[in-house]
Amino acid sequence: MKNSDITDPQFLQAVEAIDSGNINELEGIISKHPRLVKERLRTTEAGYFKDPYLLWFVADNPIRNDKLPTNIVEVTRVLIQAVKHGAPNTYHSQIDYALGLIATGRIQRECGVQIAMMDLLINAGATPGDCIGALAHGNIEAAQHLINRGGKLTLPAAVCLERMDDIHRLGAGASAGEKLTALSAAAFYGKADMIKLLLKMGANPNGYPESNCGFHSHATPLHQAVSSGSLDAVKLLVEAGAKLEVPDKVYDGSPLGWAKHMQTDDYYDEAGRMNFVEIEAYLEKRK
Repeated sequence: MKNSDITDPQFLQAVEAIDSGNINELEGIISKHPRLVKERLRTTEAGYFKDPYLLWFVADNPIRNDKLPTNIVEVTRVLIQAVKHGAPNTYHSQIDYALGLIATGRIQRECGVQIAMMDLLINAGATPGDCIGALAHGNIEAAQHLINRGGKLTLPAAVCLERMDDIHRLGAGASAGEKLTALSAAAFYGKADMIKLLLKMGANPNGYPESNCGFHSHATPLHQAVSSGSLDAVKLLVEAGAKLEVPDKVYDGSPLGWAKHMQTDDYYDEAGRMNFVEIEAYLEKRK
């Protein structure tokens, strides 16, 4: 969503005040139009940010500006209080979802305010929940912090955070679906030692995580291992019987196709691209 998509002029003014860190203007427009913390912005956009509340815009997730104002924590504090007093019936649902947006976001992490914003919301009553969403977006520190603040520890989370005692405890009673999600998460991070352990626990190297598991459900563990750039992780899965030609559910690409595509991604430096060259060569030999 872009600010230009917001057709409600008062809502747009409030969002722009958030983006600029103008607390006085934000407080003024909320005081004049208290509906802004009660009503959702009606949009035609589908997905996780459909019909958002004003509070949710502090997360910049989805990304609109690629940055946050330096006083975003104080801006968030003002909005939390405004929602608490002006919209008590939706207060907890608003702050819970805001916490999820912040824990899974990139901009907060890069701006160095992710943990502070999470703490602010949790202290205000937001429920930490589990941390699989944070892990699915590469936010290891945020995931660990959610657990530290009382979030639910699951097998995939324990694997990504390398909590060995918890891995063995949770793995003993884990379902096949939980093990598959954990294996996909380990592959996503290229954790070869965790992959080896999960395979010994009986995790199936083939299949897609369940759509409601909170992790990427469009790709197999082998796809995720390829995307991590870890040849060791790829080898472990292939040797365990991972299928080479299974497509992902979004791009219809095989693990080999992913390895080829990653070599063209500007996100990676030359060394990173060479990892994908080696993975491509290995998968070609195993065809």
